[in-house]
Amino acid sequence: MNESELHSLLLAPLLPEGALTLQQQLLQRIKQAILTGALSAGTPLPSTRQLAADLKVSRNTVTGVWAQLQAEGFLISDRQGSRISPFAQPPSSPNHDVSASDLLLPPRVAQLRSNHRPLSQEMALRPGVPALAHFPLAQWRRTLNRVMQHQPQQLLGYGDPLGEPALRAALAQHLALARGVRCTPEQIVITEGAQQALTLCVSLLSQRGDIGWVEEPGYRGAKAAMRLGDMRVEPIQVDAQGLAPQTRDWQQRPPRLIYNTPTHQYPTGAVMSAPRRMALLATARQHQSWIIEDDYDSDFRYSGEPIAAMQGMMQPSSVIYVGSFSKTLFPALRIGFMVLPPQLLALLRPALHELLRGGNRPEQQALAQFIHSGDYSRHLSKMRRLYRQRQTSLREALLLTLGTQTSLLGGECGMHLVLRLADTQQDAEVVERLMASGYAPGALSGFYLGEEKQQGLVLGYGNSSTSQIIAGVARIAQCLDVK
Repeated sequence: MNESELHSLLLAPLLPEGALTLQQQLLQRIKQAILTGALSAGTPLPSTRQLAADLKVSRNTVTGVWAQLQAEGFLISDRQGSRISPFAQPPSSPNHDVSASDLLLPPRVAQLRSNHRPLSQEMALRPGVPALAHFPLAQWRRTLNRVMQHQPQQLLGYGDPLGEPALRAALAQHLALARGVRCTPEQIVITEGAQQALTLCVSLLSQRGDIGWVEEPGYRGAKAAMRLGDMRVEPIQVDAQGLAPQTRDWQQRPPRLIYNTPTHQYPTGAVMSAPRRMALLATARQHQSWIIEDDYDSDFRYSGEPIAAMQGMMQPSSVIYVGSFSKTLFPALRIGFMVLPPQLLALLRPALHELLRGGNRPEQQALAQFIHSGDYSRHLSKMRRLYRQRQTSLREALLLTLGTQTSLLGGECGMHLVLRLADTQQDAEVVERLMASGYAPGALSGFYLGEEKQQGLVLGYGNSSTSQIIAGVARIAQCLDVK
């Protein structure tokens, strides 16, 4: 840059009014010129006195900029004056744009293809979203305020990496009574949602190339966690009794980890039978495999007694029980948990202490009180009644609109039903048309790993009113060309 160009750059007017101060404007201008190569290494700069006079600003403004540039390593000042530091050169030509193809990422990242899109929580028929308008916000706010009033400063620091003891104790009691889980509070590890629990299981219990079984069709988050751990992900078919591994599967592709939703298979809604559960537990123990039991929404069962978790059926257990409060309370809470077998906890505790930091302490304490007070159980009871009503409305609307040949999967539990479609109908295309109309069901085919994919719509009713359900089913009939 010649002297004329340097003079033009430095003496461009500074705006007296704006979001940035005069000092911030000048600093930003010079740094940008250095980073883009307009000011090259060794370029001398005028004295602070001269530049201040030329810009008609106070000398303190310029000296402040010079001091900051020196502190960040952009500027060298000595008896010879101030000049651009050689360390401030840009790493590449200013005309060279780095494209995505130039970036080197691990192959596992390419496998993490998401169909995520910015959908409103209010879009009807969206699966996995609870009835947010029915959450007892007033009770929750009072509980959280009470926690912060009694111990505000203590809860601002780091907590137990495995979670607040009060919450772990409350959870152990609730899980024993409601889910048949056999554990002590010490076996519970609090996580930031179930997905973090899955990721921890993969990172701590598998090596690159180990085999992980997932349900077919099944939860995409489990596949993502295994792929991130460089596992070999193998789909195992699901039938009316849940996960159905064959003898050849154990022989030809023995798993290190088995992801399973036995109480309410996601997304088909199948319930794993007791004989099959016992067989899976016994065979997994023989092969030294770990079963990750995801009990994501089994608190909402509508016929008969709740089905107990598989974790409590055999002791000592090879099951890591995983859950969260995203469905029972609200997703933004970001509190999940996993229950580790005692022998595994002893081995993993040092690693968990390194990886976890014990956050969300006020929310964890509030949740512990929410459970102990009975507010949590009352909320679950209220939501069971609401979701049962909404599921009934969805079933009736589907049968009335689509006819008696309507084929549905699930319904005894949870917050969604699956409407099966003919193989000639492309569920992804139907979903696109529905989304354009303000409805957000899932495409069943998107839950498969293999080539053979059942077509269907995963219809969530948790956060959808009766009127939204009826209107949504009418729109589905239009998309399917039902007369």
